[in-house]
Amino acid sequence: MAKSNRSGVWQRTMVIVGFVLVLGFGAVITNLVRLQLVNGETLKTDAVDQSLQSTQLTPSRGTIYDATGTKVLAQSASVWTVALEPNYIDEGDDVKIAKGLSEILGLDYDAVLKKAQQNSYFVYVKRKVETEVRDEIVQYIKDEKIGRGITLMEDYKRYYPYGTTASTVLGFTGTDNQGLAGVETEYDSELSGTAGRLVSAKNAQGDDMPFQYDQYVQAQDGYDLVLTIDETVQSIVEKHLQAGLEACGALEGGTAVLMNVKTGAILALSTKGDYDPNDPFTISQEAEDAIPEKVEDALQKAQEKEQQELNTLQLAIDNAETDEARAEAKKALADYERIDVTTLRDELTDQMWGEAQNKQWRNKAVSDTYYPGSVFKMVTGSMAMESGVASEDSTYTCVGYWDFNDPTIKPMYCWYHSGHGTETLVDGICNSCNPYMIWLGQKMGRHTFFNFFEAFGFTQRTGIDLPGEADSLYFTEDQLNTSELATSSFGQNFSITPIQMITAIAAVANGGYLVQPHVVDRMLDSDGNIVKTTDTSYKRQVISEDVSKRMTAILQKNATSESGKNGYVAGYRMAGKTGTSEKVALYYQDLAEGNDRGMQYVVSYGGYAPADDPQYALLVFYDEPQIGGASGGTQAGPIFAAIMEEVLPYLGVDPQYTESEYENLSATAPNVIGMTMAEAKSHLEEQGFSGTVVGDAEDDALVTVQVPSPGASIPKEGMVALYTEEPDPETYVEVPSFIGYDIDTCRYLAGLADVQVLVVGDGDSGYAQSQDIAEGTKVKRGSVIRISFVSSGGVEAAGNTSTNSEE
Repeated sequence: MAKSNRSGVWQRTMVIVGFVLVLGFGAVITNLVRLQLVNGETLKTDAVDQSLQSTQLTPSRGTIYDATGTKVLAQSASVWTVALEPNYIDEGDDVKIAKGLSEILGLDYDAVLKKAQQNSYFVYVKRKVETEVRDEIVQYIKDEKIGRGITLMEDYKRYYPYGTTASTVLGFTGTDNQGLAGVETEYDSELSGTAGRLVSAKNAQGDDMPFQYDQYVQAQDGYDLVLTIDETVQSIVEKHLQAGLEACGALEGGTAVLMNVKTGAILALSTKGDYDPNDPFTISQEAEDAIPEKVEDALQKAQEKEQQELNTLQLAIDNAETDEARAEAKKALADYERIDVTTLRDELTDQMWGEAQNKQWRNKAVSDTYYPGSVFKMVTGSMAMESGVASEDSTYTCVGYWDFNDPTIKPMYCWYHSGHGTETLVDGICNSCNPYMIWLGQKMGRHTFFNFFEAFGFTQRTGIDLPGEADSLYFTEDQLNTSELATSSFGQNFSITPIQMITAIAAVANGGYLVQPHVVDRMLDSDGNIVKTTDTSYKRQVISEDVSKRMTAILQKNATSESGKNGYVAGYRMAGKTGTSEKVALYYQDLAEGNDRGMQYVVSYGGYAPADDPQYALLVFYDEPQIGGASGGTQAGPIFAAIMEEVLPYLGVDPQYTESEYENLSATAPNVIGMTMAEAKSHLEEQGFSGTVVGDAEDDALVTVQVPSPGASIPKEGMVALYTEEPDPETYVEVPSFIGYDIDTCRYLAGLADVQVLVVGDGDSGYAQSQDIAEGTKVKRGSVIRISFVSSGGVEAAGNTSTNSEE
């Protein structure tokens, strides 16, 4: 019986063992099936992925050229990324690596050591390292006999060789070479190219596998861009725009746009102040200095608001009628979160800093809107002539204001409050008369006016190839009631971008055709082949060629002898119009905020040349000038003239001088250095100049210095001072102040000081507004002082013009 029991136990044991074996082998077989048949491909892919190391190959960002195709405005140059492979660093090398890299790269030793000791196959140390620094690292690796661990990968960094020139057009790139502003972001995908990749098989130690598994996908470099911006023209525009900004003290900067009226190509576009795209996050010293005061003002307002709210809460406690209400009011006061002055000051500082950066990056010509003011009158006049409601001889009598004969609508005033009297359309534009423009607007009616307004492109973006183009703000046809139609007719109460205005000016100039403004002319591949060119066909014709020619004749008269004469350039047949617009919305905003600083203005001048065959249009404006009375004629006009005087000869526009203009022309000083005094004086007389020997010198003494220097500008029939040696600064003369004097007085003062003057602008009837060499400066005898003359007679100035029923 005992034997039978043992046999049963044994049998049961064998059954259990057998079951376990079957179960175990079944599980193994099941897993084999799952791993090989079900998940086989997935696991195979994972295994390959673990053994493959992929490295991205950075493409070179495309180069940006100016209109000549030879000047590089933006380019990428090789830099290096420094990284570590901690898991491959030999024992003891981590300390050497941390010491060397921290010293060479200027990094914290402990931070680099920590990275070197991480359990990782790859960690970045520093990017955008210059080649010279990379060479130091390579030499350190050799000197210290460091094995694996430091990786140097080629990358690219963006450079802008001309610094601030055209910065608001070009924009800049970020740390990953992505475009962050301007052309760099508008054409980011075309400039960026396509990244490549290197894939190679490695074992767990990072060594090459015994089989070949390398794949190389070459990076495709980005396309190059050739802009319409001409670096020479751009530099001229920026130089004069900055000078005007300093002269008028415009709080919100200035803008200038120069356009080819037939193609829409932008030859220059400048916003001042601007920035250096090589260092875009650094703000100007002036902006930085202003931040603390702004922060304290904002902090004070926040504290005042806090005190008001606390007073309100305390008042609620004092006025509570029940214990329950009083308890709630006390709880509200106790729970009130008071200002942490330190934290708020830091937050405000960061905010102000960011605002200053955004302001300097902002392209006002594209991203800001403004009231165009009287520059728009050339458009209103063209509308009226094209629609047939008026001609050059149509008359209206200006009494200094427009009365709507409606007690709900206040009169609207002309800038010339005494009134211009009876005027033709020519007079109305040349006098920049608001009531005359209102009269034209009322005669056209809102339907006709709005149709032309829309045709000129003011109701939609121009589509310029730059980011951030703003939408215009205007009254629709249904919204153009009597007063809105009136203010719109003379360029107030609607906001457009400067790029819309210059495009409309081009249409007035070129025969009535609306062009497509653009800053990129063509796109090139890495071999220089043209990939794409910009379409310069017209969008539509908005006025006839006949009206275009007739309006040009009016604007030429205005620029030659009327309210726009400060924008005239002798010999170049200028056509132009001034503008002085009120920032009405800002005025009421200031009042609401308790800041009564008076009405602020935008002063502008828009025009083109040559009038007999218009080629180039220019718009100049300054936002909120603070120095001198706001006037487009006296503040923007001279800058318009100074720019055109330099760029038109460069662009190949030939002058045609009148007899009186020829008399005031400057000449070029001939070279007499190396001649004897006698030879020099004789040569100068032959060229129409006089020569004056400074100091004691015989006729046979050699000229070693002359003033003005060879090739410099000199008045016609001017004088050249001749020296036998470099003059002693003790003999220099002092430049007098010419500001405010007429031309005869300026020449008299120049004679007393032993210097000469060159006249720019309206020297016949104007007064000296600025001089290129400051009063009190010591200069050599015979030096030439360039004086800009402006005329105030008949020039539009700031005045209260906007008076509608809402005000």
